[in-house]
Amino acid sequence: MARAGGFDLVEVAFLDCTPPDLLATVECLVRQGAERVVVIPYFLTLGRHAAQDLPRIAEEARRIHPHVRIEITETLDGHPALGRILLDRALQAG
Repeated sequence: MARAGGFDLVEVAFLDCTPPDLLATVECLVRQGAERVVVIPYFLTLGRHAAQDLPRIAEEARRIHPHVRIEITETLDGHPALGRILLDRALQAG
């Protein structure tokens, strides 16, 4: 992401048991000077995490860092590249 997109700051976050969680990642980015954080949900569909948990956590991060613009993109659901990826995997399987 960083190299291909020319982004200075790229970090990962998780919503379940694996650290770092989103609040810790936002804190890390803010310490590095981020004034805007774009959260890209790496989910295939709009499930409970993407629909409920993620917006709630992002709102908490906004309260902690009111000077930082925190945005959430759509999930991967419906993106045209997904069909191409699935087809590629099927073709690789022979």
